[in-house]
Amino acid sequence: MVTQLVPNEVLKSADKILFIAHLALGDFTYLQNCFQSFSEAYPHIKIHIWVDEVRRTNRVAEWEHLKKYALYDWVAECPFVAKLYNQTYNPQLFEQSLQEARQQAYPLVVSLSTLRPSKYASMAREISPHGFVVGMKKPASLFAIHKRLAYRKLNAALDPDGASQPGQHISAVYASWWNRLFGIEITPSSRLPFVHIPLQWGEYAKHQLIQWGFVHDGLQSGQAPKLVFINPYAKTKKRCWPLERVLELVAALRAQDGWQSTDLIVNVVPEEMDAARKFFDQHVLDRFHLFSAQDSFFQLPAILRECDLIISVETAVMHLANAVHVPVIALMRQKNPEWAPIDKENSIVITALKRSDWVRDITVSQVIAVIPAN
Repeated sequence: MVTQLVPNEVLKSADKILFIAHLALGDFTYLQNCFQSFSEAYPHIKIHIWVDEVRRTNRVAEWEHLKKYALYDWVAECPFVAKLYNQTYNPQLFEQSLQEARQQAYPLVVSLSTLRPSKYASMAREISPHGFVVGMKKPASLFAIHKRLAYRKLNAALDPDGASQPGQHISAVYASWWNRLFGIEITPSSRLPFVHIPLQWGEYAKHQLIQWGFVHDGLQSGQAPKLVFINPYAKTKKRCWPLERVLELVAALRAQDGWQSTDLIVNVVPEEMDAARKFFDQHVLDRFHLFSAQDSFFQLPAILRECDLIISVETAVMHLANAVHVPVIALMRQKNPEWAPIDKENSIVITALKRSDWVRDITVSQVIAVIPAN
């Protein structure tokens, strides 16, 4: 039996807990279940979350984009999260947030940061000089004195890779953390992603489709047209699919039996919208629209929920497809298979042939080969 790292007496006496993490949407898709499980196990403890922006910069021109990070909308709407620190994208606001957190006098701080864990160990202790502090700890060489000193500031430490097993899904990795930290058992059925879409954004999606002319009122054949969502964008080029491939896919998809009248939505990250418009304006495409969640994160899952099929590169969209229960075709590299969609019954994963291949090396013919029959 493994002894949990945070003692029961600490959990019984704590009135709040601060989690520190450098979260992306994909991370939160599965960690959300963990936070919810903690809230159910310890309802007397208020959950506060510090989302540290690893892109923190002095460049003023980038602040507008960073402060609109879609994740903040999602976390803020979670009923089991009492406080969110989201002003960490520039050095001045970061320092102000540190002061605000110190004033909370947290009795319990847990750093979930796997990147530069020694840095966050020190940060956690700075925020809570007298509380119980737990952090991630990776092996440090004898010469990495600063790391070893930082880890000494922790009351308890967790090796993020220590309990992982080959082929283990990321949700299982996170569940193992929770078991090791708090003694909480998160069963496989409790790891499936979910998203509660506020009513206003559900209505937004329906109205947006009507404005685009995507009204599923039936064709002469008596069958409604399919609505397909394509996401070719990810944070790194290695995980992106070229727009030329998207254009080719549109033509190939509409050549398939039962898919000739398909309505198409192509997701575009806000900073690439101008370039995407310029590219697609060169081609005549009907029943085709570009989309970007400009106002709220919830615009994205609300639109996804209305679709019949989602085709996405390896990024948050393919996990959100599982959360809204829409079939997804995921385009992935061979690296990081732990991040494949968790709902296997509703997911088809196309993996690049070679380990060195990027997502762009996946062909349109590979995608068409797995398109469901009408």
